[in-house]
Amino acid sequence: MNKPPRIGIVGLGYVGLPVALQFAMSGCNVIGFDIDAKKVAQLNSGKSYILHIPSKKISAARKSKKISATTDFSRVRECSAIIICVPTPLKKNRTPDLSHILNTAKKIAPYLQRSALVVLESTTYPGTTENELCQALEKFSGLRAGKDFHLAFSPERVDPGNSQNELAEIPKIVGGFTPKCQMLAVKLYNRAFKKIIPVESCRVAEAVKLTENIFRAVNIAMVNELKIVFAAMDIDIWDVIAAAKTKPFGFMPFYPGPGLGGHCIPIDPFYLSWKARQFGKETRFIELAGKINTSMPEFVVTRVKEALASQKKNLHGARVLLIGIAYKANVDDDRESPAYALWKLLETSGAKVSFYDPHISQIRPSREHSQFAGQKSISLTSKNVSAADVALIATAHDTVNWPIIAKNAKLVVDTRNVLASRLKDSPKYFKA
Repeated sequence: MNKPPRIGIVGLGYVGLPVALQFAMSGCNVIGFDIDAKKVAQLNSGKSYILHIPSKKISAARKSKKISATTDFSRVRECSAIIICVPTPLKKNRTPDLSHILNTAKKIAPYLQRSALVVLESTTYPGTTENELCQALEKFSGLRAGKDFHLAFSPERVDPGNSQNELAEIPKIVGGFTPKCQMLAVKLYNRAFKKIIPVESCRVAEAVKLTENIFRAVNIAMVNELKIVFAAMDIDIWDVIAAAKTKPFGFMPFYPGPGLGGHCIPIDPFYLSWKARQFGKETRFIELAGKINTSMPEFVVTRVKEALASQKKNLHGARVLLIGIAYKANVDDDRESPAYALWKLLETSGAKVSFYDPHISQIRPSREHSQFAGQKSISLTSKNVSAADVALIATAHDTVNWPIIAKNAKLVVDTRNVLASRLKDSPKYFKA
């Protein structure tokens, strides 16, 4: 791999597209593979389909002729390295769904070059790369891992919407199926990332990613629980955290919210829970954190009821304006968003719900929230805000015109502390 390799990136979503662009900007030739013809067409025309990735970045990569996209998986034969960046969701019974990984293996295996390197970046439980993925690649290629082709795991570490964390600056964990597999994977990632952290095996690398996300899930659950406890004592959790984080050691701030969202934090911990049960082990912290975080929408809706009661109104029949559908600020990603859980609970209680999100003009079809598909964001005007009985803030996008809400909302229930400085002493302001 002395000359720039031709790298195939399978899956051009929130993980795969940034990785593809990073390698292209580093001088590598990149072919992006996706089953979504619309994504492929947009990338090839230099247009972005992800909010925080500007079209000019894709256009520049296209003009340099370093990147192209296709739905034709036979072009895998042109690549000396393949990086898999496909989703790893949970099934309805909270068991891992590896279908995207295994389907990818089936698609690429017949075209795999001898000596090619395959790297999995999708978050999964320890053992997936060297067992399920390896077996599928060997079955459909007729080649042997570690002998005829090379295999590694390197967990994605993208942070959508956070301009502080440039992808190339984030250290890259790499674990190989064999020492040579690891060496080749390190060499590959050295072309595009500034710091590579080799670890002992694919299993260790898989465990690193799960540990990072479990750490966040457990700590967010802790502050969510503290929020409820402190609220009963008339103590503001946000004031507590602001003071606690002045300690220069032994404390790291995490912030409460209406629940967990995104494709990682609400899902990944349960990949380890499932795997741990195969070894006869319990993951009590993970299970408890999951229960706390998934219960937060109920707490928020209770606060909405209390806010309405302060004006002698009931939730049944009330008009609720939900501010934010995306799972976090400044992204257009609504996967696993707690806003949908809030919406369901509000409608079940008889409320009439509308929403505003500057980055999601219309709700896209999904298997989790099919009942909301097609619904459109209203315009954020003084008239629309004042027409609602309560504005419920679920996501704190920077581009929301917060003064319009602060001025015109009859009631505000704030799960993100975004209007605290404007409305802290107002009788119409409630934190949740």
